Amino acid sequence: QDCRKLSEDVQNAILAVATVYYWLPKGQGTTLRKMVRDATTEVVEGMIQLTETILSAPLESLSQEQLISTGGVWEACEQVSNLPRDNQAAVASALAACLGVVKDALEEMEHALVEGQDPYSDIMEDEELGFRGNRDTYWSEADRKLLSSCMGLMKASKACLKKVLGVVKAYGKADSPEQIAQLDDLADIANEISPSVDELALSMYPPVNELAVRLNAAKLASVLKKVLEITKTSHVCPPSEEGWVQFLTDAVDHNMNKIKNFTQGQL
Repeated sequence: QDCRKLSEDVQNAILAVATVYYWLPKGQGTTLRKMVRDATTEVVEGMIQLTETILSAPLESLSQEQLISTGGVWEACEQVSNLPRDNQAAVASALAACLGVVKDALEEMEHALVEGQDPYSDIMEDEELGFRGNRDTYWSEADRKLLSSCMGLMKASKACLKKVLGVVKAYGKADSPEQIAQLDDLADIANEISPSVDELALSMYPPVNELAVRLNAAKLASVLKKVLEITKTSHVCPPSEEGWVQFLTDAVDHNMNKIKNFTQGQL
């Protein structure tokens, strides 16, 4: 009887959690709604896993798996209490996550580009594959000049996300449908920055295919300019903030033009 009562309570609680998500109006922002949906899914999936663990265990026994699954449910529930309260906070959270990924990619690339360092130094020597001494594992002087401008683009990506995050925190509002939609547009396009940075970084490893580098750089430059354009025309960018938008737009163009010059022979 106790188990039946507990099972019914769990079922009602899960239905209540799902209902709260479905009650959240789409007009409150797609970024906020996605975060709430993800948190809800974590709770529901955690409960499914715990139930399956209990059902597969012998009666009246408490297994390590049950304890781990219970901890997973607790953790998922704690995440719910940390959810952003409106779309402005949700978009700020999304931008901060993107910034973290881009920072990591930039640091990794800067570390690999240290003068004279072998970018594959973390891969152990393999006599059969012959990694060491293979010129395809090192950058030429021409490669390094091209990669310098690519690093400029990656640094512009980091600066762009940092600045946009700053203005969203300072001026972002979620009081009207227009403001909410503008924030969602910013989050959507900003989400494309980190995958574009990753693609560019991967193409920068030797042996360098200059055409691939140029295409990936052009894609990243296009995404960055779109982010800056959307920022400039939204409510998060008062006239006092337009200076850095123009500065970063110029920085993106400058580095992209240098990359085009270095790779002219590939077209």
